Amino acid sequence: MSAQIDSTAAPAGASGESGPLLELRHLRTDIALRRGVVHALDDVSLEVRPGETLGIVGESGSGKTMTALSVMGLLPSGGEVVGGEILFEGRDLRSLPPQEVRRIRGVRMGMVFQDPLTSLNPTMRIGVQVAEPLRVHQGVGRAQARERAIDILRRVGMPRPDRVVDNYPHELSGGMRQRVAIAMALVCSPRLLIADEPTTALDVTTQRQILELIDDLREDFGMAVVLVTHDLGVIAGRADRVAVMYAGRVVETATTGELFRSPRHRYTEALMEALPESATREPDARLYSIPGLPPDLSRPLTGCRFAPRCRYATEECRTTEVALTAGRHQYACLHPVAPPTGTSAEPATGPVEPTGRDEPTGRNESTGRAESTGPVEGAGPVEAVTLRAGEPAPALRPGGPVGTTESRPVSPAPILSVRELVKDYPASGAGLLRRAAGQVSAVAGVSLDVHPGETFGLVGESGCGKSTVGRLVVGLERPTAGRIVLDGTDIATLGRRERRRMHRQVQLMFQDSYAAMNPRMRVDAILAEPLEIQQVGDGAARRARIGTLLDQVGLSRRVLERYPHEFSGGQLQRIGLARSLALQPRLIVGDEPVSALDVSIQAQVLNLMRDLQRELGLAYVFISHDLSVVDYMSDRIGVMYLGKLVEVGPAHDVVRSARHPYTQALIDAVPSARPDAAATDRESMTIRGELPSALNPPTGCRFRTRCPIAAEICQTEPPLAGDVHQVACHFPLRPESTAAPARTGAAG
Repeated sequence: MSAQIDSTAAPAGASGESGPLLELRHLRTDIALRRGVVHALDDVSLEVRPGETLGIVGESGSGKTMTALSVMGLLPSGGEVVGGEILFEGRDLRSLPPQEVRRIRGVRMGMVFQDPLTSLNPTMRIGVQVAEPLRVHQGVGRAQARERAIDILRRVGMPRPDRVVDNYPHELSGGMRQRVAIAMALVCSPRLLIADEPTTALDVTTQRQILELIDDLREDFGMAVVLVTHDLGVIAGRADRVAVMYAGRVVETATTGELFRSPRHRYTEALMEALPESATREPDARLYSIPGLPPDLSRPLTGCRFAPRCRYATEECRTTEVALTAGRHQYACLHPVAPPTGTSAEPATGPVEPTGRDEPTGRNESTGRAESTGPVEGAGPVEAVTLRAGEPAPALRPGGPVGTTESRPVSPAPILSVRELVKDYPASGAGLLRRAAGQVSAVAGVSLDVHPGETFGLVGESGCGKSTVGRLVVGLERPTAGRIVLDGTDIATLGRRERRRMHRQVQLMFQDSYAAMNPRMRVDAILAEPLEIQQVGDGAARRARIGTLLDQVGLSRRVLERYPHEFSGGQLQRIGLARSLALQPRLIVGDEPVSALDVSIQAQVLNLMRDLQRELGLAYVFISHDLSVVDYMSDRIGVMYLGKLVEVGPAHDVVRSARHPYTQALIDAVPSARPDAAATDRESMTIRGELPSALNPPTGCRFRTRCPIAAEICQTEPPLAGDVHQVACHFPLRPESTAAPARTGAAG
């Protein structure tokens, strides 16, 4: 059964634009696995015109990367395009001889992959890898190919390209490696560039540089761009048109401005509601978390594929195949969001029935990894979900970061007090057997306080030292100098046995919970391990404690007999959080705990962390490069640059009234999904270049080499901190606010 919905949008092609450069018509891609065939793409139709940027967005497993790989002919083992057309420059690539298709894909198309380190050959020099497409597809000689490699590296903004060509990938930073990957894709001057999550692993300043580079190169080369990402903010600021994918299908497509002003599909609406920046608009807001998980694409599906997770689904949605509407703004939804000028859309059948806090185990059909965010009808056994549909959101704690500068009463003593913390590492030379060559200044004089029940956010670029501070606080590293006073005890002076006992008070939540768990241990052993090491209780008491932990993080007892590889990213983070809570600590250090998660799963974990903080009185040190997440979670924020704290203050003040140029540059670099985000009365603060080496940091202010307002005094005199909203800058952007609360740490 099929339904076609009327649309009032203008007919496609009304603008008289030229024909598409790339056009997908009813594309279908299957992946053969041992347990069956996964229908990864089903009836996907898209087009990209010359000079245009098309953004493709959706959760993991939605089919966006599989679409790109189908176009490039790089499908994984067992993958095959089984139907439809891939028209490039008017010719169907599926009907051309393999040799011709190989030439087109090597010369006329280019692709940038998500992780440049794994896509580059670690045994080959950069120049050889960049020049390889020229030698293979155009027969260019070695010397000429090297010169053209240097030229394209220079055009993508690579510093000292004549030297970089002789480096290996591991000798470059993440941003530099991504520039190499872009250079490889562009060296043959393609007409189409496909960028698959090109900035996911980068911090916000490098991300901005890479995205601006792609924009500039699009104009220079006159090429079209397909930008694949899960980041709605990246799409909002860079794409001309957007296609939203879910479960192997396009569910909505429109111009970027139209889609973000007026999303029509309920899935698009849910993705936007799950963004941390959406919650910051209301003081008592709670992140919306999409219940359930995408369907199993190896099974027959009927009706709208999003219906099992949709708040507005009716029986008709579950039984009726919904086609995209006609026109420029197309969507496949029987109960779409009302446009801004219309009446408010109401749930067709009221709230979804409560599903509890259990979440099912599912799998990303393109990778075979487990993926999950909550219960879905017919998706397997239920294991965990945080948000109950229709359940009122609990009020945020007083003094939270959302829309207020009020503060809780100040605790008389901080649970954590860090003073003049220093961590230096011996620096090895270029060769593996060379002797030490100086000291790497990873942390240089950092001071901060964290009070009971408070969240202290720590942000900065990769390499700024924030994760090193976290490892020092939990005792995984010994400081070179300084004090770390935890609950009245300086743990920096303790021996190994005494520090082990202090671990009951502070625990670490890792970025990659899967890598932090023993893959050969079941969950029951993983959760029992800290209790056994600390000799807490007998077997019965430990089992009872594990049961309490599972209840606290919303997991069923059934997970105890499973291994880490059987869980989704969201479930693994819940297990990691449960392990952190096992010894009933007063402080948890979260090192990028949600950076690897989709926005909907990220919302679940953040909501859970906030709930447990209110319930247990926990304090957090929340480390992240994502300022919108830190703003949502934190009471106060510290901004780090090259081993030093450059700004510390109440979260609301730091994010909305930044005083340090570096902080403002970080804020301006964050991509926003809000349509009005570009509207500002001031010029955006931009920093250029790479982070200086911590082996030889700049004198005076360490930020001066990249600061747009640096003066001579910045070179010779280290700046001093302020009082409440502290800033280490000779020329702060704003005066200190008098409305800020009196509790704060000390800037370095």
